[in-house]
Amino acid sequence: MDPAKRKILTIADRLAPRADRMLREITSYAELPLEETRTSETLSAFLSKRGFRVKRGVAGMETAFRAEFAFGKGRPVVAFLCEMDALPGLGHACGHNIVGVASACAAAALAEFGKGVFRAGKVIVLGTPAEETGYGKARMVEKGVFRGIDAAMMVHPSSRRHVAKGCLALAKLHFTYHGRAAHAAAYPEHGINALDGVLLLFNGVSALRQQLPDTVRVHGIVTEGGRAPNIIPERAKAYFYVRGETLAEMRDAVARVKACAAGAATATRCRLEVEEGTYPLSPMKVNPVLADAYRRALTLLGLPESGAATNRNRGSSDIGNVSQVVPTLQPNVPITSGARVEIHTHAFEEATTKPSGIEGMMEGIRALALTGYDLFSDPSLVLVAWETFRG
Repeated sequence: MDPAKRKILTIADRLAPRADRMLREITSYAELPLEETRTSETLSAFLSKRGFRVKRGVAGMETAFRAEFAFGKGRPVVAFLCEMDALPGLGHACGHNIVGVASACAAAALAEFGKGVFRAGKVIVLGTPAEETGYGKARMVEKGVFRGIDAAMMVHPSSRRHVAKGCLALAKLHFTYHGRAAHAAAYPEHGINALDGVLLLFNGVSALRQQLPDTVRVHGIVTEGGRAPNIIPERAKAYFYVRGETLAEMRDAVARVKACAAGAATATRCRLEVEEGTYPLSPMKVNPVLADAYRRALTLLGLPESGAATNRNRGSSDIGNVSQVVPTLQPNVPITSGARVEIHTHAFEEATTKPSGIEGMMEGIRALALTGYDLFSDPSLVLVAWETFRG
């Protein structure tokens, strides 16, 4: 093995006890989107002690941060992304506890190695809140936080080891039906049932699914359905996610779901309000140059990539928005030993701090640090990554 890469791995392994402690601390916080105060402090304090200059409150979000370690003027500028939030009732079943620690420690290992070795460039760490609401990175993209960055990377925990798994585009739709209250038994003819509007919406979407492409996903919940059985609901609400392979496919599906909503309003004589989420999420634009660099790191570590299809079992993430403005990498690291555990479950959260979860986190730290090393030691890779991105 190249002595430089061996040294990076030695530094990464030396960080293992601190990484373990941070993982357990952050797991215990389980802070919700935009409330990641202690998580943000834990990660940024760790980086500050290792020579990073930390700026807090990035892009108008209190918990977002930017930490910078400069080797010298010029490029490359490589960003490691720290997701931080958790899920209501499920804690870190999203695995963002591993994401944040892996990125912070990989960046710290690369910075420690690069002192006196690399003459140009910067290692950046971005604390990105509110991934679960599809907000943090999308807002950071909108506010220009990724300008001047040459590559953005992070790993995400999974049951399998994937290098280039994508994400679907996503739109969020809030539907509110307004009717008229009345006594459900004595004067039903005087009421307009808003809940009927919501129920017809769900039935319409169920029928619509027969004519949607396999890559489209539509799923929703009732968020308000009335107050008492003997009162005709004067207001009812539903919340839907609409996903697609591309932004165009997603937008077409959104228009058809809105048509179902409007038809339900007409049928029930309700007034309909439609509100779209702040940020639509873009699909993941996989950068093959960065993916190949990460694969070389896996080969060096003796880790085979899973043979499972990468176009199945996909969700959505604001990392997709990042991938539309800068070459981006988000591989999956396995955190289970053999058994498949699905994300967003209690079992997945438990797996993040088990020995197999710790090893998955360390795999991410090592492989990300090695990938970063390749970009700094051979800046032409960055140029090729951008050529492919613009391609």
